[in-house]
Amino acid sequence: MSSLAFAFNGVHVEARADGTLWWPEERLLAVADLHLEKGTWFGARTGQLLPPYDTRTTLQRLAATIAHLRPRCVVCVGDSFHDGEAAARIDGADAALLQELVTSVSDWIWLVGNHDPRPPRGWGGSVCHELAFTPLAFRHEAERILLTACDGEISGHYHPVAVLTVRGRSLRRRCFVTDGRRLVLPSYGAYTGGLNARDPAIAELFDSTYDVLALGAASVHRLPSRILRPDPQMAPPIAQRAQRI
Repeated sequence: MSSLAFAFNGVHVEARADGTLWWPEERLLAVADLHLEKGTWFGARTGQLLPPYDTRTTLQRLAATIAHLRPRCVVCVGDSFHDGEAAARIDGADAALLQELVTSVSDWIWLVGNHDPRPPRGWGGSVCHELAFTPLAFRHEAERILLTACDGEISGHYHPVAVLTVRGRSLRRRCFVTDGRRLVLPSYGAYTGGLNARDPAIAELFDSTYDVLALGAASVHRLPSRILRPDPQMAPPIAQRAQRI
């Protein structure tokens, strides 16, 4: 599986085709929005049963990446669990795999998210709201205030997807979104949906132009956001709406 190396706020990182971010110098692996046990939550809430294997699929993919890269530190950038009761529903074999992953690295960090403001501690690791790892700062949801000059921000939460037309076909791919100072990670969970990277909720995080790093089957493609297709019902970003008034 290939990756795309790029400079981000003065450090070199790699966007991997599986949706993880790799910081080679620190041997740090970041992953966002696992949403473990979303399948069982959805079934209980709606009565529409989904195959209850999203947690296993998600963890097995992550295990393969950890075995390949052998990181020193893993940062889970919030919403690792879909809800507060997810830990009670997780299958025994999946729980054992999760604990094995946590104990396989020197430092495992759970950042709190809006779905899991109190991540369960039964599998180890440490819990915090934000992680300052100069010159990068990790948090679940991007701050909308101007960042300080020294920090590049890495976040999740929005589940960005790139929508574009290739040879007459519409494609929708999970993606990273960045302008070199902010970086929004794609969602990693097997059952997570996505928000168009042109949506105002994402576009308005950036002061000017930004790129997406779209995930292919085995590669990552950097594209300017201006060539992406918005969803038909999507309102333009605030800056564009102001120009029309």
